Amino acid sequence: MSARRTKFYLDKRNRKWLGVCAGLADYTGFDVTLIRVGVVILTFMTSGWTILAYLVTNWLASDKPGEFYGTSREDEKFWQTVRARPGATVRDVRAKFRDIDRRIADIETHVTSHNSALAREIDALR
Repeated sequence: MSARRTKFYLDKRNRKWLGVCAGLADYTGFDVTLIRVGVVILTFMTSGWTILAYLVTNWLASDKPGEFYGTSREDEKFWQTVRARPGATVRDVRAKFRDIDRRIADIETHVTSHNSALAREIDALR
């Protein structure tokens, strides 16, 4: 069975200790440094309860599959958006396809119109 991209994973390659903060950064799209600073501050504010939550998260979560490490930054941003707002992602993809379809229709109209100068240029290229 293939691994899901919408699931939380520990990021062992970018870890400092156990990979929980790096996994949270990968899952949410926030900067890993901000998450690490936030965890340290939260640990002092909660008298150490954050350490227990950190360890439990490490125990419950699985490691990030190796197939997810070679993805581009654009793919990572796409999946972070899918995890945060799945409905908005579908709308964005549909809007992009509508825009591409409109642009192709404009190109088709331009090419198939009675533009004699363009026809001469195309014939000159042959």
